[in-house]
Amino acid sequence: MPSAARIALDAFGGDHCPQPEVAGAVAAARHGVRILLVGDEAKLARVLAEHDASRLPIEIRHAPDVITMRDEAAKAVRSKPNASMPVCFDLVKSGEADAAMSAGNSGAMLACGLFKYRRIKGVDRPALVTSLPTRTGDRTVLLDIGANVECRPINLVQFAVMGAVYAGFKHGKTTPRVGLLSNGAESSKGTELTRSVHALLSAYDAAHTMSYAGYVEADALLSGEVDVVVTDGFTGNIALKLAEATGRLVGGWLKDSVMEGGLVGKLGGLLMREAFGDLRARLDPDSYGAAPLLGVKGVAFICHGGASAAAIGRSLTLAARSVDEELMPKLSAALTHAAPLFAEAKAAGRPGAKASD
Repeated sequence: MPSAARIALDAFGGDHCPQPEVAGAVAAARHGVRILLVGDEAKLARVLAEHDASRLPIEIRHAPDVITMRDEAAKAVRSKPNASMPVCFDLVKSGEADAAMSAGNSGAMLACGLFKYRRIKGVDRPALVTSLPTRTGDRTVLLDIGANVECRPINLVQFAVMGAVYAGFKHGKTTPRVGLLSNGAESSKGTELTRSVHALLSAYDAAHTMSYAGYVEADALLSGEVDVVVTDGFTGNIALKLAEATGRLVGGWLKDSVMEGGLVGKLGGLLMREAFGDLRARLDPDSYGAAPLLGVKGVAFICHGGASAAAIGRSLTLAARSVDEELMPKLSAALTHAAPLFAEAKAAGRPGAKASD
């Protein structure tokens, strides 16, 4: 079914742009998503001409400049207003698009979200979110994964509320189980920050919008015991990168074992080819989809820099679904409902305040 959403895609953000972006846009457009390809018009026209896209809902919007991975994020957003990334956000602000997406500089995407969209009323800081595969075959939402290196109690309790809404949208969880990442399940563990947040969330009446499961250890990211794991961006980014590296390591070990097993090992590998393919798909970061920036007044999705065309296509479809299913209004409603919790969290974060026992 065609989507009513229009997605502005930064076609010059990724590591191998613009080929994966264009191919991903074509794939999404074939499923009914309307795409505005943003970047150098002449280059995009040449690459798009390589595809059978004349009847697809794809338009090109010219943007002569590019924000690179080497650019200082905030400075680049201000000094390069005609770069493809900020132009995507401008298209949303003007009403020509409903969401912005890029596989480019994540810091610049965050800066665009803050400078051009602004924060949702009451949100202290926005968060980046991803979904990790689990042993049960389900997905665990993890936030923050890098937008906020240092956090206060207000940030983590807002992440919990926003993460629960996102788990409901993306994974169909009616009352998501939310865990707070710590170094042990006992309430005495953690830091002053996590103990304060644990006390706040334990006392919060979420009215069935989420179920607080307490402290969880790192294995909960992949076990499926909770639907959402909340942490600061420093820890979350390290956890995500470690999970991705572990997946590559396990895959490499399996390949080495097959190759070193002689003829018997190679025959066994051939028989297990389908299972290995399924494992590779589960561990592939492309399968996580784009990371939304939650907490700003607009829809923005950030793809992995090396995202494939297939990953970009899936992410564009996800961005369109978030518009069609009104993710933003649901976030705003949940944040408004949780205003008393946020007031307590701000009080707990003031100098001299102590976490509850």
